[in-house]
Amino acid sequence: MPKVGYFYTDCLVPMVGNNPFATAEENSTELSINAEVYSLPAKKLVVLQIRSPLVKNKYRSFCQTLLSWVKSSRCAKVILLSSSHAYQRDDQQLHGTPLRYLLSPAIQKTAGDLMQRLNWKEMEKVAAYPGVNDADMVLRIPGGGITTLLFSESCSNGIQMAVLLKFCSEGDNIPDALALVNYLNEWLQLIKSEVSTLSAKVFAFSSYCLFQQLKIRDTFPFMNLTACQMRLHARVGAVLLFRG
Repeated sequence: MPKVGYFYTDCLVPMVGNNPFATAEENSTELSINAEVYSLPAKKLVVLQIRSPLVKNKYRSFCQTLLSWVKSSRCAKVILLSSSHAYQRDDQQLHGTPLRYLLSPAIQKTAGDLMQRLNWKEMEKVAAYPGVNDADMVLRIPGGGITTLLFSESCSNGIQMAVLLKFCSEGDNIPDALALVNYLNEWLQLIKSEVSTLSAKVFAFSSYCLFQQLKIRDTFPFMNLTACQMRLHARVGAVLLFRG
């Protein structure tokens, strides 16, 4: 998936680095910044990859800017890839798969039944005041950055948004990244595979700097995301926009 531009905003911590997807000496000097846009017209897919944290007190401003872009681009649906702290799970979240989803009311009609057929688990609401008032339930995604706010704003604005997330721990998040991408592909079937679980086997040039990160690009050419750049833990990794 080729890079087509970047998402300019003062809400993200400034960042610049070498091309994380370099395959040869010739393109290794290309620069990457904190929020870049990739496109795959054949799939009507646009990916916004976020590589740095948000500036304090800029969360709502970033969400409004992003959703304004979504509306002006007339995106059919938005899929948010994120994560949550594994150590802050509620008791009911300790059972079964560590993968969860959320659907806004606008997308519930078209995707809700499919989620049920896939036997996916919706992100559970937890008590607002545990031990004091267990009847008042709220949505909380500890370590998910702007995920909760962005999802709430999408619901209020009638945007078709789905959130796919995984409970993650600190450390090597390669297995988490691959699991989340497989989770996404199970739903959208962007890549047809003869095997039920896809795994990356080729190393990206940038991967040798940390944990020998695996490259997802060759296995999932529509994504162009390495586990290192997704940084599932503690914030949003990528936003997928589907054109109508």
